Amino acid sequence: MSPLSISQLTEQIRLTLENELEPVYWVIGELADFRQAPQGHAYFELVEKKGSQVSAKIKSNLWQFTYRSVAAKFESVTGTGLKNGMKVLAQVAVNYHPLYGLSINVKDIDPSFSLGERARNRQETIDRLTREGLLRLNGRFELPPVVQRIAIISSASAAGYGDFVNQIDQNRYGYKVYYKLFNALMQGNDAVNTQLSALERIRIEHEKLGFDVVILIRGGGAQLDLDCFDDYRLAAAIANFPLPIFTGIGHERDETVADLVAHTRLKTPTAVAEFLLSSFREFEGNLEMVTQRLDRSTRQKLREEETKIQQLELRAKSIAKNRTAIELEKVTNRLSRIGLAAKNQLKIKEYNLQNLEQSLKKSFEAYFQKQAEKLENQEKLLRQLDPQSILKRGYTRTELAGKPIHLADAQVGDQIDTFTQDQKIRSTVNQIDQQ
Repeated sequence: MSPLSISQLTEQIRLTLENELEPVYWVIGELADFRQAPQGHAYFELVEKKGSQVSAKIKSNLWQFTYRSVAAKFESVTGTGLKNGMKVLAQVAVNYHPLYGLSINVKDIDPSFSLGERARNRQETIDRLTREGLLRLNGRFELPPVVQRIAIISSASAAGYGDFVNQIDQNRYGYKVYYKLFNALMQGNDAVNTQLSALERIRIEHEKLGFDVVILIRGGGAQLDLDCFDDYRLAAAIANFPLPIFTGIGHERDETVADLVAHTRLKTPTAVAEFLLSSFREFEGNLEMVTQRLDRSTRQKLREEETKIQQLELRAKSIAKNRTAIELEKVTNRLSRIGLAAKNQLKIKEYNLQNLEQSLKKSFEAYFQKQAEKLENQEKLLRQLDPQSILKRGYTRTELAGKPIHLADAQVGDQIDTFTQDQKIRSTVNQIDQQ
């Protein structure tokens, strides 16, 4: 075989492809490395993946005129433009160029396929979550009466986040709510990973800050822009999260899987803010109602107790009056009995005193009689013992130096005095005989 030049070989490849291939094919692939050139053309790759690995890819082009009509139709149906990560059904023509190699020219893209593919993937995710018991797992939490500490997952530049913060901060009731933003992407290929990262950061800071709920808000967008909220990993993380999670993604027509697994789903970020503020108003209203009921019941109870006190007071007065009358009667009766008893006792005592007086008189008379007789006998005895009586009977009394002689130690030669009734005789002792 004679050798060919490169141009000959590439021409043969081109002719073979043109002869063997159909003019156009419908192919399914995912947009990758999508970019728009200044001239208005779109350049990208259509890839096929097995799991997360690319198993096949081909360079693709959308020329300016075709791109303008295809993109407009796609956006009018899906609500979003063509972008990386979208799975599309495209009508393509195979093209081979000696310098640029094999590529395909995209003639059309069916937007209904992308919507249908999205719906199929969404339903598969819902079925898996249902089998695993995760679909309403986050709904097990009981909300506090008032939500005051909020962790927010959103993009700082998202209009929905700004609307939410403005409504919370500027609420006309003056309620104060603490919130902290955990920044994440709300669309695109990295949206799920950044939202999962935000959930993990919230989990860590919850121990210190004590959040009441987590709020996932976005603020509107096309259906295909919301694909990240149908991701199984994000839905499972929401279901298993240890705090109730609210969603306010901002779409009216459909619910995302994140809405289905969340504790509370609201349509928009402002609706989430209004829901939270309504809990304050409801709590305040309940508190006012309880306060009013407490005030009424307290007043009623006070009136009842006041009536009871008045009744008790009347009963107490009546009882006291009756008791006083009874006691007064008892005292009167007792005084009467005491008076009678006293009179009787006085009569008895008076009689006893009279008897005692008579007895004493008799006793004193007998005593005095006896004492008089004793005195008379003593007088007689004393008269008998009187020295003058003795001297009258002829007896004498002898003294030595003024002492009775029998008490003195008389010596021979002592002078002694002898007394008679009428005389005092002085003698000298001449002799003492012992007897």
